Amino acid sequence: MRITFHGAAGDVTGSCHHLEAAGKRFLVDCGMYQGSRRLVEENADAFGFDPAGIDFLLLTHAHLDHCGRIPLLVKRGFHGRIFTTAATLDLAKLVLLDAAALQQEDNHHHAHGGHPNHLPANGNGRHPDAAPALPPLYDAGDVQQALSLFEGSMVYGVARDLAPGIRATFRNAGHILGSASILLEIEEAGRRSRLVFSGDLGNRDKPILDPPAPAPPADIVVMESTYGDRNHRSQADSVREFQQAITAALGRGGNVVIPTFALERAQDLLYYLREMVEQQLLPPSTPVFLDSPMAISATDIFRHHPECVNAETAGWLASGRDPFAVPGLHMTRDTQASIAINSARGAIIMAGSGMASGGRILHHLQHNLGDPGNSVIFVGYAAAGTVARQIIDGAHTVHLYGDVVPVRAQVTTIGGFSAHADHDDLIRWVRSAGTDAQIYLVHGEAAAAAKLGQDMNARGLHAHTTAPGQVVEIGASRSAASPGA
Repeated sequence: MRITFHGAAGDVTGSCHHLEAAGKRFLVDCGMYQGSRRLVEENADAFGFDPAGIDFLLLTHAHLDHCGRIPLLVKRGFHGRIFTTAATLDLAKLVLLDAAALQQEDNHHHAHGGHPNHLPANGNGRHPDAAPALPPLYDAGDVQQALSLFEGSMVYGVARDLAPGIRATFRNAGHILGSASILLEIEEAGRRSRLVFSGDLGNRDKPILDPPAPAPPADIVVMESTYGDRNHRSQADSVREFQQAITAALGRGGNVVIPTFALERAQDLLYYLREMVEQQLLPPSTPVFLDSPMAISATDIFRHHPECVNAETAGWLASGRDPFAVPGLHMTRDTQASIAINSARGAIIMAGSGMASGGRILHHLQHNLGDPGNSVIFVGYAAAGTVARQIIDGAHTVHLYGDVVPVRAQVTTIGGFSAHADHDDLIRWVRSAGTDAQIYLVHGEAAAAAKLGQDMNARGLHAHTTAPGQVVEIGASRSAASPGA
């Protein structure tokens, strides 16, 4: 048995882990690289294995960096089944069709003289040194072909035999709706091994989802390390800071612009904004714009999956009340309604993408960043190379659609809203796997993974960082990394 790390090893995005066991070859996740141009270009590269030789795929959740290359995998020959939860299937359909549309749109703009983002334009709208447009990885037809292979039949806590000698149990990861950690029980040549893939683990004390189920006893744990080098502020402190930042901006007569992840973050923020109005911390007349067709559709999907939410939210849904109904909320799907937001003052504007790597948020930043009366609130992780990361790191200007835009708005970063577990919660989660478990850290920048690994080892655990292409051989009671790991 062996695991090969083909993505999110030494980096945050592009999760893809290849397993060979019990005569089968299969994947856990097949995600897209996000961030810098160099990373994005890697999406079109070879997978490092033959897609046609993969028997099946297990999908932990519907974020693009975990599912975004599945249509390309199918396009290049994969024809096996894709196992996931029902909620993840619904969200993945939304995410992948949106990804296909964005790729086509970006390619169209390049082909017709549009200018690439992040680069200043010259007189004809093009930067003289602009890199050529990247061809789309896939289109809507490829997505539909991939979706035909999905089975949204995995239920939390229910074991399922996927092949002789391979049993999988999906467990609540608490990250986004339908997200899962996966326990694999594998028997081969008389040896039995228990492998756990954390997927992305959720932050505790979230308003809609239960916290992650603890790691089950395991021989091998492959786990994320996104926030492995830091802890979040408490949820209560984060909500208080969020409310204060909004109140300050509205008091100046400015707008509040929030780059928002469509899955989980948008719903959390709507939940908190509704509570603020109910607690009279926010005027009910405050205009709130959810300017994200994907987030609007995702919110509908949340309403249809009460099996994945916590007891309080399920109670709201069962009673016919809407936990996301904020007074003054405008959900803008069409482009003209989005453009009309430019005239709003004293408004809260939520739009994607959360890392400001594309989407409608770029237009709102272009329109609002230069005004010191406005505020921009970042409520989640921003990968290196994204516009969000540039602003968070203190850039005085950013390049948006060919313009050099000054950053004069008030900038607030609230890490406590992250959908990821922090340093202490990651250690707390993995302890229950047992002190003999070999832990392989993925889905984290190198410094974060290294810090988490050091602190785990200091506590008597056995943690290892990973590198792209690294191979881990698995035995019944021990594992051996390939040389240089």
